Amino acid sequence: MAEWLYEEGIGEARAALVEKGRLVEALIERETGGVRAGAVAQGRLTQTLIPKKRGVVRLISQEEVLIEPLPPRTSEGSTVLVEILREAIPEEGRPKRAKGRIAQPGSKPHAGPSLLQRLRATGTPVVPCPAHEEDRLEAVGWTELMEEAISGDVGTEAAALRLYVTPAMLLIDVDGSLPPAQLGPKGAKIAAQTIRRMGLSGSIGIDLPTMNNKDERMIAAAQIDKYLPLPFERTAVNGFGFLQIIRKRERANLIELLRADPVETAALALLRRAERHGNGGPATLTAAPAIIDLLYRKSDWIEQLAKRRGGAITLTAGATLALGAGHVA
Repeated sequence: MAEWLYEEGIGEARAALVEKGRLVEALIERETGGVRAGAVAQGRLTQTLIPKKRGVVRLISQEEVLIEPLPPRTSEGSTVLVEILREAIPEEGRPKRAKGRIAQPGSKPHAGPSLLQRLRATGTPVVPCPAHEEDRLEAVGWTELMEEAISGDVGTEAAALRLYVTPAMLLIDVDGSLPPAQLGPKGAKIAAQTIRRMGLSGSIGIDLPTMNNKDERMIAAAQIDKYLPLPFERTAVNGFGFLQIIRKRERANLIELLRADPVETAALALLRRAERHGNGGPATLTAAPAIIDLLYRKSDWIEQLAKRRGGAITLTAGATLALGAGHVA
């Protein structure tokens, strides 16, 4: 039976959908303070980019939202209610603003659903996983999946994926030692599973090996349909082995989230380990100086950790430690 494993961590909430003992989908929600998808928020139109088509609204929180379309007679300075369709997306160089539209008449401001609320809405059982119990997320491969998302490398020598995030789309390159007729379907299967596991959405391109004929390409495409749940749209596999998938995009995927701030990602992973270290009580966290500096600034995280462990927390900088080499004692 499928179930969601849910952790209310320090600085972030985590969830893993487990089916037949396998982690098939992972979700993380960080405490960014940004507006969530599904919210209706009040703001002011500060800029018209394309008359009647596109503009920028600054919310009361000061976050900016890209609005499409712009209703007629909506002028700069107008107070509006905005329905959030997509959360802000971290992106190298220039992050993408949240995206929305003018809310329907009669709408009232409200927050978007939290991760836990979204899980409950699926109808699949949600199992809380507190830190003092068995680490059920780790048992199904949580850390391995996080490492794959950070590195962009998935699979084995026989069939491997390399994931590239670009402003236009996410690209998945399939390579391996298998013959093309076998590598095509195998790569398509792994790609479909990876798309689901990492919450990849928007425009996704998959570059499969060049196969011998249309039948082989159709067999490869069928693996996408088998292992990637609807809704999504896709093209056929063309003669060069390329196909495109479109999935609804409401928030950052796992790759974008984990890579946006490597120091924060490493710090939160260290806090997760610290929650589970030993039998509680005082603890010393030793990590790279950048991580320790962040934890000093995020004093509320350390206060939460001390409360959950029931003891004082000491922070120590290790000048030679890599970001992922922090440890707890």
